[in-house]
Amino acid sequence: MIEVRLPHTHFEDTGESIRLVWRETLYADFEKDELARVIKRKYRVKPAITARDGALLVDTDYPDVEKYIAIYIQNNLGALLRNRYTGRKVIYIHEGMDVPLLGYNAFGLIDRGTNLIQVRGVSGCNLSCVFCSVDEGPYSRTRKLDYVVDVDYLMKWFDEVARIKGRGLEAHLDGQGEPLIYPFRVELVQALREHPHVSIISMQSNGTLLNDRLVEELAEAGLDRVNLSIHSLDPDKARMLMGMKSYDLEHVLDMAEALVNAGIDVLLAPVIIFGVNDDEAEAFIEFARKIGAGKRWPALGFQNYIPYKFGRNPTIAKLVPFKDFYAWLRKLEEKTGMRPLVLKPKHFGMEKREFIPLSFRPGEIVKAEIVLPGRIKGEMLAKARNRLIEVINTDAEIGDRIKIRIVRTRHGIYIGTPI
Repeated sequence: MIEVRLPHTHFEDTGESIRLVWRETLYADFEKDELARVIKRKYRVKPAITARDGALLVDTDYPDVEKYIAIYIQNNLGALLRNRYTGRKVIYIHEGMDVPLLGYNAFGLIDRGTNLIQVRGVSGCNLSCVFCSVDEGPYSRTRKLDYVVDVDYLMKWFDEVARIKGRGLEAHLDGQGEPLIYPFRVELVQALREHPHVSIISMQSNGTLLNDRLVEELAEAGLDRVNLSIHSLDPDKARMLMGMKSYDLEHVLDMAEALVNAGIDVLLAPVIIFGVNDDEAEAFIEFARKIGAGKRWPALGFQNYIPYKFGRNPTIAKLVPFKDFYAWLRKLEEKTGMRPLVLKPKHFGMEKREFIPLSFRPGEIVKAEIVLPGRIKGEMLAKARNRLIEVINTDAEIGDRIKIRIVRTRHGIYIGTPI
């Protein structure tokens, strides 16, 4: 019996297939019959294949089978990778693909003209919040694939952005979904901590994937703050808002306290849907005080729900103008003594910085190469001038060179239409 083990990997027997789970967040299914055929072509035997205790077991005594099947799996892994939480196909972006990491909203780096750089190594989410602005999660009706960016490639691009933006940067790990599904989450924090231009490392998270070991690893790696998305302190309401019956509020609350105890500051970030959870505002404040949130930064960041074109917009939501929302926050400040609740960039040490120069002008016509599929129907990603362009309403295919009219350049996110 040959036993195959690979780094950061465990194998599971799913019946007809062997499931490889890589770094807890990604998986690939290899059909047992196909693995057996691969071995038979090489060694003239067709062994039984199973998995047990995290190892792949091949019922043969040929000593070279272990190395041979390991190489086969590694060579075919990229084409089979899927997101463990969404079940969607994953495109693994690495340096050899020469895909720019500026210009697109779902992965890479985003500069909004301050000393804060958004760092997006992954797309996808393990929850399906009823108000999600990008229709993310396992129950998404519009998102058709996910991306993972190799950590070394992500840091190579961060180096270039940091050179332009200067020192004293905040690297904020966020994304269209949950950053903790990034398979290199700890390594990314470590690399950013060692970067001479980075002063603060923060993360947006729903907290469900945290555990005591991961909290300690993130603390040791140098994570400074987690903006924690908790939208209700009532378990039933929380499950409804998070869109998952499996949502464990008690676990998330425990992890909030564990973060603080590990030296990672916590900012509670509830989305307030008036008529649904606005009556819990004082309870959020009480909980923040109880766990000691907000040691270096504000303890709470209440957000006003607003609908989005491509999001999930619940009919139960009552829309409140921002003027009224801020008045509501000021009343909370007066009543509870919790300040600040009306947040400003200065509360986070944010300051204006020059934008990374735009590569395109609105209305400009550009010839670009299609390099990746997009996340929704009719969307493809094109490359030109070392930037990505989201091309909408197109039937172009990878490898095509097409003319694009640039229709949006805000914050260096480029959107174009084919002409």
